[in-house]
Formats: sequence, C-alpha cells, structure tokens
Amino acid sequence: MPNEQPIPAVIDPLQLSRSIGDDYNNRSLAQLNDHEVRMSVMTSPYVWHYHPDSDETFLVVAGELLIEFYDGSVTLRAGQLLTIPKGMPHRTQPIGERSVNLTIEKTGAQTIFK
Repeated sequence: MPNEQPIPAVIDPLQLSRSIGDDYNNRSLAQLNDHEVRMSVMTSPYVWHYHPDSDETFLVVAGELLIEFYDGSVTLRAGQLLTIPKGMPHRTQPIGERSVNLTIEKTGAQTIFK
C-alpha cells in the first residue's frame, strides 16, 4: 500500500546555525506530537527562567553550554543531553564564543522569567 505523504525534509541544525549572527536566536525546527524541537544559537547569556508546564531537554550540537541552577551548574559539551524538570529555575550561557543547542519541550510551553 503506497504512502500518499511526501518524504519529510532533512533538517541540518548545524548548517542552519552558520547563517545566524544574532547574540541569541531561538527558532522552531520541528513538531513532534505535542512537543517542539527548537534550535538556539547563543553568543551571550540567557536570563533566569523556568517552565511551569513542561520539562525542557537540551542537546548541544556545537560548542559548550553552561546551565546554571540556584544550587550549582552543569556544563554540556557537543553531543551531551540534559533534561530539566518543569518548574526548575535555570539560565543558560555559551562557554566560549558560541553554542548551538537543540531544545525539546511541549509546544507552547509557558516561560516565567525570574
């Protein structure tokens, strides 16, 4: 039985990131059921925040990412992944000049800035 849907397009986050020159750029790349895959390109820190209604998973594609919590911090290198439970305040910043990260969270997840 043939499938009537077109073959999905390949997305290359690292290639897409090369055209971004902003200090911070966060864009949606894909939808997955009730979740969204986003790409963030960072050259400067992001502010303290939390998501009351969604866990947030970070996967570093390039560079290194520092994720700070009130009680400590975690450094992620390219290829490493971390999930932050919903409701946990955190802030992110690149280590070095720049980081490229994928984040996965519920579509439309609320963000509360601290």
